[in-house]
Amino acid sequence: MVVNFVVIGGTTVGFVGREVELDELAGLLAIVRAGRRADKGVAVLLRGRRRVGKSRLVTEFIERSGLPSVYFQAARGAPVRDELAAFASAIATSDLPGADLADGTEPSSLSATLRLLAAALPSDMPSVVVIDELPWLLEGIDGGPGELQRVWDRELAQKPVLLLLLGSDLAMMEALGRPDQPFHGRATEMILRELSPRDVGRMTGLSGMDAFDAFLVTGGQPLVAQEWEPGEDAAGFVRRSFSRSTSALVVSGARVLDTEFPEATQARSILRAIGGRGERTWSGVLAVSGVSATSLERSLAVLAEKRVVVADEPLSTRRAAKDRRWRVADPALRFWLALVEPALGDIDRGRPDLAARRYAASFEAWRGRAVEPVVRSALARLLPDGRWPSAERVGGWWPRNNVPEIDLVATDARPGTSIDFVGTIKWRGHRAVTAAEVDALAADAVSVPGATLATPLVAVCPAGAADARLAQAWTAADLLEAWR
Repeated sequence: MVVNFVVIGGTTVGFVGREVELDELAGLLAIVRAGRRADKGVAVLLRGRRRVGKSRLVTEFIERSGLPSVYFQAARGAPVRDELAAFASAIATSDLPGADLADGTEPSSLSATLRLLAAALPSDMPSVVVIDELPWLLEGIDGGPGELQRVWDRELAQKPVLLLLLGSDLAMMEALGRPDQPFHGRATEMILRELSPRDVGRMTGLSGMDAFDAFLVTGGQPLVAQEWEPGEDAAGFVRRSFSRSTSALVVSGARVLDTEFPEATQARSILRAIGGRGERTWSGVLAVSGVSATSLERSLAVLAEKRVVVADEPLSTRRAAKDRRWRVADPALRFWLALVEPALGDIDRGRPDLAARRYAASFEAWRGRAVEPVVRSALARLLPDGRWPSAERVGGWWPRNNVPEIDLVATDARPGTSIDFVGTIKWRGHRAVTAAEVDALAADAVSVPGATLATPLVAVCPAGAADARLAQAWTAADLLEAWR
């Protein structure tokens, strides 16, 4: 189970982050409490990548609510009969008022198990039910979504219950809510993303550029971030993590990949090409991965559907779909594939010093590229604002040959009708943006379709920028405000 606690000097400070999600769950519970709808119950489809903290979030929510509850976690590939027995056992050992009804029972179907659950729920007060890794439960049951829908409509929804349905397979969880699926229209959909850079900063006791470094290394995974000593820098954390083959940083990526993409799959090779070797173009991934063009297309489609990789398109006043560039979308896998997986051999043979040395030699260059989507995400949250009222989209721009590459472009749409600004990212804390760098930005900016000599120039640099030609400059501290 993932933990979202800050530990300082051996003392637990408390659950960190997820205020928005906790408030949203509290709002849904308030609907249940009010009891003004035809259906007394409320169902929620909560999806998020593995180890991102779904289980910890709902556990914290249940503890705060103080309500009777039952928590069942499905096991992947387990026999259906065993799973249903385990579900019944979870009901029997819960604090639901009718828990004893499930004692010693062995339901023969999902419908029978869910009816048992409905019978155990209180009718005169709210309760909370969690089914964790719902796709794993349903994948072995023919017609499982239909059974869930039928019992929900007829029995469960008639009780004042908040039913939380969790899943790590993003595509399967999305499919459950599609119009052609039985459960469509019956659940509120929620997405639990990784911890924000601001939340990671709070967990690690860091601020500014250091907080972003911690986010890039941990990928926003609570289980990894909780092992960070307060105030420790990224290099120190990585060295310490590499000294233990069981550290969360070392094992987290492997566990995610082993679950979703076994070693022998072509998708794993393609992930290594994109995340480990840094290949971004279709032809580059094809050359490095060693798979056929047909297999590459198929595997990229699977990886994109699972939200593991994403294709970025240049942003300007023109479409440029043929110039897409691939990147690893999952921030935890982004670091793990590039700088942890290559170190596993050294770590396993007791040479963490070699692994740490390789990290030290590669991190700054890797960070310069890896921070770009994080910066764009931050600006997309901060904008539009009073100064940039039409900046609805933030991205980058590049031509087929990647010369020049523009780090930041803001427009009103994709493609845009006009360019709000063009900018550069200089991710360093020791030196402000230089006049020469602004000269280069001004010269390159006019290459962006829709940009002119009058298009405003901006910059992002933790060390700041003082050049009068820049319409605005954001520091790392400014960007952290995006997640306030």
